[in-house]
Amino acid sequence: MRAHRTAGLLASLVLMAGCGGFEVPTRLDGNLPRQGSVIPDTNLQLTPSFGVTLEKLIYWGGAAAVAYLVLDPLAPNWEIQEARFPADHVHLSMQMKRYYAGGAGEARVVFHRRAKQLMRDGGFDGYRVVEYNEGMESSVLGSRRTGEGVILLTRGTG
Repeated sequence: MRAHRTAGLLASLVLMAGCGGFEVPTRLDGNLPRQGSVIPDTNLQLTPSFGVTLEKLIYWGGAAAVAYLVLDPLAPNWEIQEARFPADHVHLSMQMKRYYAGGAGEARVVFHRRAKQLMRDGGFDGYRVVEYNEGMESSVLGSRRTGEGVILLTRGTG
């Protein structure tokens, strides 16, 4: 995920640098740029009756990029950490991403989905939930939903 964020940031910088009117100074004193503005006064005529200034296009593109970096719609909603214990016990600790659009009530579903995946991958016949709880973790930047539990992976007798 971080690779596409970095690529997006670099692409934005390249596009802004290609706008012209920006001269790289040798010293940082005085006003920059020395003449005019960094963003040229250009109007992009999208249709015969509608145009948009380059300044507005860059402004709204930057706002959209920041919103995307914060919300990151392609990132999974839940982060799951596992700890394996003796006798086929597994502790699952889950945290929901801080800023999300939906999926707030799916902790138990995600827990069981991961338990079933562990069961299938390990060649077990079933699992039993030994312990499970959900909650909220508060912080300065906002709360996060959490879920944690212990499962016992079982093999059939026969």
